[in-house]
Amino acid sequence: MTTMTEASVREFKMPDVGEGLTEAEILKWYVQVGDTVTDGQVVCEVETAKAAVELPIPYDGVVRELRFAQGTTVDVGTAIIAVDVSGGAASEPAPAAPAEPEPAPVPAPAEEAEPQGRTPVLVGYGVAVSSTKRRPRKGPEAETAAAQAVQAELNGHGAAAPAPAPVKERPLAKPPVRKLAKDLGVDLAQVTPSGPDGIITREDVHAAVAPAEPVVEAPAPAAVPAPAPAVAGYDSARETRIPVKGVRKATAQAMIGSAFTAPHVTEFVTVDVTRTMKLVEELKQDKEFQGLRVNPLLLIAKALLVAIKRNPEVNASWDEAAQEIVLKHYVNLGIAAATPRGLIVPNIKDAQDKTLPQLSAALGELVTTAREGRTSPAAMQGGTVTITNVGVFGVDTGTPILNPGESAILAVGAIKLQPWVHKGKVKPRQVTTLALSFDHRLVDGELGSKVLADVAAILEQPKRLLSWA
Repeated sequence: MTTMTEASVREFKMPDVGEGLTEAEILKWYVQVGDTVTDGQVVCEVETAKAAVELPIPYDGVVRELRFAQGTTVDVGTAIIAVDVSGGAASEPAPAAPAEPEPAPVPAPAEEAEPQGRTPVLVGYGVAVSSTKRRPRKGPEAETAAAQAVQAELNGHGAAAPAPAPVKERPLAKPPVRKLAKDLGVDLAQVTPSGPDGIITREDVHAAVAPAEPVVEAPAPAAVPAPAPAVAGYDSARETRIPVKGVRKATAQAMIGSAFTAPHVTEFVTVDVTRTMKLVEELKQDKEFQGLRVNPLLLIAKALLVAIKRNPEVNASWDEAAQEIVLKHYVNLGIAAATPRGLIVPNIKDAQDKTLPQLSAALGELVTTAREGRTSPAAMQGGTVTITNVGVFGVDTGTPILNPGESAILAVGAIKLQPWVHKGKVKPRQVTTLALSFDHRLVDGELGSKVLADVAAILEQPKRLLSWA
């Protein structure tokens, strides 16, 4: 009977929803224990280092267990939900439902059952092989002991005390907190959690260490809690700490890697964009652009694409392993977008082949999807060059940092009415400053200058789009 029950349980493991991701945070569960799920039904939303993604379950069944609480960061390849897929026999295990809240004995059988079939993953995704480990099989004595422990718990017997042991062996804590505890020699099983859903925080670890130092000098128990903020260097009344995770963590790591790997060079040019602004207003009235987003960024993007067409060597990447420059015959145009989860850079695939209306539609979809937090990991992979519009914040210009693997990034400053010499006279004109950062291993000063000069020339005289495109 036990064998049949184990065989009917399938585990859904955290998939690699991007390329090379190692972990994801569970943002929200859409199902609870006892719910019936169907193949393709979304069961939870997770946040990776690149985006928030909804995960569908790959089979039908009844939810037996949710392995992790919301807000928990889980390694790729770790089982996050157990589902009873017995189908018609689903009514048989129903009486066991009250035991669902007790998670201790369930993981062991489920881990045994998984090798019998194919590991469930999302279509197009893969599970990192190195992240998945098979738990050693337990003998009949261990299974019997586990069953007795659960029954004793339900009957209110004191013999149930050993059952929670497996849970306490791995308290809820995020990888950085576990590393901190290891460095400080703190046993997480002895730490009292204060975070949501029983998660151990950095402050909890520091608080656990604090008594070790002051106890010698001040044996009085009342003096023990006081040193905790001093050890952490953190005044909760005057400071707020925000965990660095998800998109923000990935952005920080990528920027550090880029800044210290690629030799950056930034060039600037100030340009009169009065004619470009007039063209934007004309396109807004054009029937071909009805319902589309038309703004200066659209023409700036088109100008950069034309400049790349005229100077194709700028669209490249550096292959460190092969010591080669890889020229790209396509342009995946990245657009930096500020979202509540942090800055992300989705890109428009094969932007070089799109007409102006098609480019406008793609930009509109990209921005809307990013603001809603639904940008897919695929949309943020494979970029070749990027545009970041700092002008929307009223900033004149900046020195942007390259996205890893890309050769150039164009920063667009605020467009302002300024005095400008036009046809020999000082007149008020719409003016902006452009900044182009590029990888000096790939792009020398001459090539970078040509690209920036071409973009500026097109924005000053938009009719060049017709003759240069």
